[in-house]
Amino acid sequence: MPRGGGSAGPVYAVVIDEGTSTEVQFMRPADEALANLDRLLPDLEALYTDVHAHPELSMQETRTASLAADRLRAAGYDVTTGVGTTGVVGLLRNGTGPTVMLRADMDALPVEERTGLPYASKGTATDRGGNTVPVMHACGHDMHVTWLVGASRLLAEVRRLWSGTLMVVFQPAEETAQGARAMVDDGLVERFPRPDVVLGQHVMVGAAGDIGGRAGTITSAADSLQIRLFGRGAHGSMPQASIDPVVMAAATVIRLQTIVSREVSPNEAAVVTIGSLQAGTKENVIPDEAIIKLNVRTYDAGVRERVLAAIERIVRAESAASGAPKPPEITPLDSYPLVANDPRATQRLVDAFRGYFSAGRLTQTAPTSASEDFGSFGAAWHVPSVFWFVGGTDPDTYAKAKAAGEVNKLPSNHSPYFAPVLHPTLETGVQTMVVGALAWLAKTEGESTGVRA
Repeated sequence: MPRGGGSAGPVYAVVIDEGTSTEVQFMRPADEALANLDRLLPDLEALYTDVHAHPELSMQETRTASLAADRLRAAGYDVTTGVGTTGVVGLLRNGTGPTVMLRADMDALPVEERTGLPYASKGTATDRGGNTVPVMHACGHDMHVTWLVGASRLLAEVRRLWSGTLMVVFQPAEETAQGARAMVDDGLVERFPRPDVVLGQHVMVGAAGDIGGRAGTITSAADSLQIRLFGRGAHGSMPQASIDPVVMAAATVIRLQTIVSREVSPNEAAVVTIGSLQAGTKENVIPDEAIIKLNVRTYDAGVRERVLAAIERIVRAESAASGAPKPPEITPLDSYPLVANDPRATQRLVDAFRGYFSAGRLTQTAPTSASEDFGSFGAAWHVPSVFWFVGGTDPDTYAKAKAAGEVNKLPSNHSPYFAPVLHPTLETGVQTMVVGALAWLAKTEGESTGVRA
């Protein structure tokens, strides 16, 4: 039985030699590649707890990048650092064959950790605005780094089982939608081999050890905007002398909430969330301006275009209706592309997973409203990509929450209480990356030297 619990056993053949027959077992590449995972676990656990305890904000991931680069060099990779500021690219050329890219993101969030873990982060950092903020790996990127380090090392140890080029990418600044684009803008496409497929994964709420994915759209597109509304300040006792930006902002917020309910078809999907509304500092002073920050999630390019156009129309109309002294300023903050899994590449990956993992661990998920810049890599090279999810919640805890209809109460990504259970989350993510890479790189049974009597 493979370590992953799959139903398919090893491949057997009968060899006839001078009138005798011997049953020979050919280990499948994934089984043999992952046979040493248990040996690596102590080092991977130490790496995970170290990275978790020392999180770094987007575009500041120098320590994490150094740890990844050192491990790649030790495993025999040709390593390039500083790609897109702090990104790391490792290349392991191993004869002719496909090129497979594996990606992990490295950055943390400005969140104060409340997990109570012995290796919890206690650090702070300076954000883009010059503010001192707490920092935490509240989205599992520490686990992603550890997965890719483990997979890259295991694949380097079994080069006789595969042929081609393995490219591993440690990406900065996923949380701010800067990192993938920064690496592309820094010549990623021109400086490194064109992959045949790009593979990535993310730890999410779900039973640890379970794997979920789908062909087609897997994560939403996301657009964040800042809206600056202009009014005319006055004393709180004399509102007639003002053009009140607080009222203008309140009316705008209410009207923006009608976009999804009245302008998006029930057969389509979109999310419009107002995450910040700031105006004034004192209760008896009507301020000069108000600032709204909002986030949009969509699953279709046409819906995205309509929703963004509706936001601009409503904001400008409410401003004009209030008699604002000048039009509002609408400033994009960040933008994530839609991540859509290539159907053929997804099927190839699923077939490989089914050969290694038991059927009960594989699920087809719905598209998630979370967003990722992973799709930028496949789009830059015009190659297929596949992205999937690995559960990180204690299986018993998740089963009880699901039975009670309370999964939404579990600490999710970006929560100060988010902490994937270490096992089997760590093992599963390494396994999926190794199995996924070998779905393209593995030699045929006749080429493999993994034979034992």
